[in-house]
Amino acid sequence: VYLSDYKNAPRIQTYLAVRAGSKNDPATATGLAHYLEHMVFKGTSRLGTKDWSKEKPELDKIEALYETYRSQRNDLAARKRTYHQIDSISGVAARYAVPNEYDKLMGSIGAKGSNAHTSNEETVYQEDIPSNQLEKWAAVQSERVKEMVPRLFHTELEAVYEEKNRGLDSDFSKEFEALNASLYPTHPYGTQTTIGTIEHLQNPSITEIKKYFGQYYVPGNMALCLSGDLDYDQTIRLIDKYFGELPSKPVPAFNAPTEKPITAPIVKEVVGPQSENVMLGYRFAGKATRDGLRLRMLDKIMTNGQAGLFDLDLNQQQKVLQAQTFADLNDDYSTHVLYGTPRQGQKLEEVQALMLTEIEKVKRGDFPDWLIPAIVNNEKLSRTKSYESNEARASAMYEAFIERVSWVDYVKQNEDFATITKAEIVKFANDHYGQNYVAVFKRNGEDPNKVKVIKPAITPVPANRDAASAYYKEISALPSTELQPVFIDYKKDIQTTDIKPGLPLYYTKNTENGLFSLFYAIDLGTNNNPLLDVATDYLQYLGT
Repeated sequence: VYLSDYKNAPRIQTYLAVRAGSKNDPATATGLAHYLEHMVFKGTSRLGTKDWSKEKPELDKIEALYETYRSQRNDLAARKRTYHQIDSISGVAARYAVPNEYDKLMGSIGAKGSNAHTSNEETVYQEDIPSNQLEKWAAVQSERVKEMVPRLFHTELEAVYEEKNRGLDSDFSKEFEALNASLYPTHPYGTQTTIGTIEHLQNPSITEIKKYFGQYYVPGNMALCLSGDLDYDQTIRLIDKYFGELPSKPVPAFNAPTEKPITAPIVKEVVGPQSENVMLGYRFAGKATRDGLRLRMLDKIMTNGQAGLFDLDLNQQQKVLQAQTFADLNDDYSTHVLYGTPRQGQKLEEVQALMLTEIEKVKRGDFPDWLIPAIVNNEKLSRTKSYESNEARASAMYEAFIERVSWVDYVKQNEDFATITKAEIVKFANDHYGQNYVAVFKRNGEDPNKVKVIKPAITPVPANRDAASAYYKEISALPSTELQPVFIDYKKDIQTTDIKPGLPLYYTKNTENGLFSLFYAIDLGTNNNPLLDVATDYLQYLGT
């Protein structure tokens, strides 16, 4: 449990983080972690049901039928009959379901930003709740992780199919998958994707999803990260009350495959209708290493939006239409990606050469000495500003958990980042940037291998929108204290002085961190001069 008491508003940002993602999917059932994320919103044997005793037998039948359906890949007629049974029984089961009851319950307590995401090594559920609704939140979240109920399973498949089809329509997604497949030919980072293959999406296994849930959604592999207007003692008591009895058990160890070194450039091509570009990728060690920090630094030397080598040499000089870099940091390996889009008539090979030239500059130390200290200062500034947000505070806490590092060591990474020297980066670049990359050329054209997930016919199910479970009523009846508004006293909270006659200064001391904000309020607008709108946008480019 990670807690941060930050009273900037009477709300609490919450994350429930599970240290498992798509790399933990069985190779025969990819996309499982992501689909499970969807199902966790469907409720339990108490939440989201009108009559569990009648709903459960139908859901058990559906689960068994899906196992039969998976075994009939080579018998289309049998599959069609089995799917007809699934569709029919799903309609019966839906009579007892209360769709979206979780969302309605969260909405009733004033929660905002209800969402979740799945990636390589994490599945994270988030809510932003009023601080006086903490007990209701704890009760509902503990209920969600006690069991997985495959409610409205085959109708939810339609939403996942649509996500998959959007990915198949995205040239960038296809390009990035091709890059990872070549960088990681034996590791799940490259052999499978978070969304899963078409084959596996069309042959889902409720049994496998339940197994995954039972293996990974357990204490010791989950974290609660809360930041906001909270009391530490009261919060811990509530968490212990609602989560304390969850049974703990060992989590399966993940044994990361060791990839063979890349000794010569690997070149791939992707064809699609979107703009042409080239993507280069280098493979590195995992993020919780010194090399992970060096990679972060080198990436900022290349692209930081202002004074990186790509920013100044390629983008500002218009040698390419657009170029950037980013570091994809993961537990087992990390990837440094260089990405460039050509000007009209420019060849992708020229863009590739220009990007590699910037890497050579780093290897020679051909970048200003002030750049690394500037990056360190800018990172510190960004981090300090971000911690004025409960979302950023709670996100940092769950990132530490996912990385398997203590909070002390997580914070120390920022201190270690500041110790990186120019000589260290030059050596790092010479050691790690050679012919050991993957290049993916995205060219214009019609993809001859374009595919789509064919959605099966799904009979509409009853909505039961006005129904409510007994659990919904039970949680709604829990008492909560009334929030008391806090108003600014302009005479006490804001100080006033005159810089000179007619020019007042209003100020208040920032006691939280070493930053300050300055705003000018001028009694002049576009009604006085329509060009002011353009002038204020232009101001940031003038310099001093």
